[in-house]
Amino acid sequence: MIEAHPAGHPGPRPRSAGASSPGRYAVIGHPVSHSRSPRIHALFGEQTGVALEYGLLPAPEDGFEATARGFFAGGGRGLNVTVPFKQEAWTLAAAHLSERARLAGAVNTLWMLDGALHGCNTDGVGLVADLRRLGAELAGARVLLVGAGGAARGVLQPLAEAGAARIHIVNRTAPRAHTLAAEWLRATGATTPTVSAGALDDALLGGPWDVVINATASSLGDAAPALPAGLYAPGALAYDMMYGAQPTPFMRQADADGAALAADGLGMLVGQAAESFLIWHGVRPDTAPVLATLRQELAQAAAVR
Repeated sequence: MIEAHPAGHPGPRPRSAGASSPGRYAVIGHPVSHSRSPRIHALFGEQTGVALEYGLLPAPEDGFEATARGFFAGGGRGLNVTVPFKQEAWTLAAAHLSERARLAGAVNTLWMLDGALHGCNTDGVGLVADLRRLGAELAGARVLLVGAGGAARGVLQPLAEAGAARIHIVNRTAPRAHTLAAEWLRATGATTPTVSAGALDDALLGGPWDVVINATASSLGDAAPALPAGLYAPGALAYDMMYGAQPTPFMRQADADGAALAADGLGMLVGQAAESFLIWHGVRPDTAPVLATLRQELAQAAAVR
């Protein structure tokens, strides 16, 4: 299904399907070589008839702003932003943020419009859509959110809007989790859901949990967060924002701790990419065939190693 750009969407329509010259887009991060985003956007372009060029844009850890500005100065139209730059991207686009991005304090989608950088956060939209695809009942759910960086920031508001009753944020450094909780509550003025925070050792407080989300990049380093056992309620879902051909370390940890289902973040990646595509091009692609293609390609790549 291809859906027209909805009224009131935070993004513009800088290009349309069938445009003659392809626009330049990329994903920026450190590291970024593992990203499937170029493949995803190529598949979206084929599906919708949008001409585009989408590549990888590696940036040094201390060079995000210079790299991003250089890309746009060279005619680039849009960037997806991955770890560890989402909060820096928020600062870069601070004058023109969507409501999603303002509440998140992090940006994963940038575009140039009328000579100014604009920013949005599509992570939470992608996450909630994939949790629902997996059968999660978010209304009234108790959610444990592991991590307090840009990825975690992007999903708090969508989880709240989906009806979560409680969100407990834990992080290796507890003050960062407390800061995230306080900033979100201050920005929204929300009284529901109940939002609390602590260290990784505090993950049991308020549990057991219906949904446990790993918003850290620990799986990139082939490790799971140092979480205590006994986190999962009956029927609980464990979700790792990272992904791969094999179960991630966090997924294996969750299986051992009694999660009913453990899933990786490939579906979230495709979902947030579809929302970025909508912002940039004005059409929403169908995510299901793209997700199926990526799963098949990951399995094939693993089989030949």
